[in-house]
Amino acid sequence: MVVIRLSRGGSKGRPFFNIVVADKRVRRDGRFIERVGFYNPTARGAEQGLRVAQDRVAYWRSVGAQISPTVERLLTQAAKQVAGAPAAEPVAEAA
Repeated sequence: MVVIRLSRGGSKGRPFFNIVVADKRVRRDGRFIERVGFYNPTARGAEQGLRVAQDRVAYWRSVGAQISPTVERLLTQAAKQVAGAPAAEPVAEAA
């Protein structure tokens, strides 16, 4: 079975997680099929704390990939960020 889950990186005391698509039988930080985003719980200021390629997650879900509970929570958090983001202002063309 294919699962979308977190893979830990970073140093001791400074965790960093990649959101990966992997075979369920492979260890947590082992080989993966595709990296679809990241989660940085210690992001400060202008650093980006969460980035997810929603189109790739939708594809993997459509072919039967299961999602871990933590990644499910992060996906809903990312959807709220996108919905709450201010719309980009149109750029006026110079005449």
